[in-house]
Amino acid sequence: MNDLKQSIQALTHSSTGKTSTINQKNAPKTRQLVVLRTQAAYKECLHHCKSLGIHPVKTIKTMNAILLHAHPHADMGPLKRNGLVRRVESDRKIKLHTVKKKARRLATGCASIDTPEIIPWGIARIQAPLVWKATQGSPIRVAILDTGIAKHPDLRVVRSFNTINKKPVIDRNGHGTHVAGTVAALRNSFGVVGVAPKAKLYAVQSFNSEGSAFTSDIIQGIDWCIRNRMQVINMSFGLTDFSPSLQQIIRKAHRQGIVMIASAGNSGKNSGTIDYPARFPETIAVAASTENNQIAVYSSRGAGIDVTAPGDEVCSTYLNNSYTKLSGTSMAAPHVTGTVALLLSRCPRLSPTAVKQRLQRTARKLNGFTRKSQGNGLINASRAVLLTK
Repeated sequence: MNDLKQSIQALTHSSTGKTSTINQKNAPKTRQLVVLRTQAAYKECLHHCKSLGIHPVKTIKTMNAILLHAHPHADMGPLKRNGLVRRVESDRKIKLHTVKKKARRLATGCASIDTPEIIPWGIARIQAPLVWKATQGSPIRVAILDTGIAKHPDLRVVRSFNTINKKPVIDRNGHGTHVAGTVAALRNSFGVVGVAPKAKLYAVQSFNSEGSAFTSDIIQGIDWCIRNRMQVINMSFGLTDFSPSLQQIIRKAHRQGIVMIASAGNSGKNSGTIDYPARFPETIAVAASTENNQIAVYSSRGAGIDVTAPGDEVCSTYLNNSYTKLSGTSMAAPHVTGTVALLLSRCPRLSPTAVKQRLQRTARKLNGFTRKSQGNGLINASRAVLLTK
């Protein structure tokens, strides 16, 4: 039997000698991302899967990647050592960066479609309204890589893509809808307004209704953003473990000129490190501040934080045409994403590195906090967009 075919077949069986396979009903299984070295090897691998009756969970053609279910006791060695295989890695779970607060008031407490429009405190704090006479973010394409974006009268979504399955994008969690509102809620007569109200929103759903995703879902989402020429990606989530495949797609997006904003994490004062993908230097890593200009107690500390943005008790769009307050570095990142949309609207030729440097150079230090807590400080949209060249 072909070595590659034999190695793939070994994934479905236990190396302990037991006869159970993942094809049996209710059999345990893990998810393994197999990345091939060439397009030819990728096609060969797919051919072997088909001949063996193995159905890939998903494929990412541009990365030569195939996601397969594997027996938890399978021998991965032969496949990892195969010369046609670049790597095999576990498909890790990823978490959203929101904080659950016992006293958090849900739904209609902070704004309404029946009351005059408000400017949330964070958007005022970064001085985004001072930019709106010059630009409101048009025509910058911003992808929200999240739980989806719900239908809402204060949001306009250009297009959607679901990495989990082929079903229409529907946000049943609320996290993605909230993030989207901070970035680009419409400037109208009701509800709230976003940092860049005329930026173009794209919903890339990689998290399910419970707020759970896998690394492969994120990779596929970023791949879609590259192929569909997104200019900015908001990533309000993270994981603690390094993923070489995630790093590979992040680097590719960066080379394509996409600005990626990532929340640092919610592990608090003693975390020591920030999460991936924020830890990758190709992203803009964001810490969270409170209304009294303190770094939030839950905001992760560590090397690699670039800037800080408002992230505590942020009022934004939510499910069922409502609004709510949420907290976390998840809520800080979209303030930066909206600011980047404003900046690129005025200076579309800026590289991702130049955008990061502009935000860092125009940020303001928060007193009493170290660089590992706040990076270069609290972003200032007005200074970043209007006062520098």
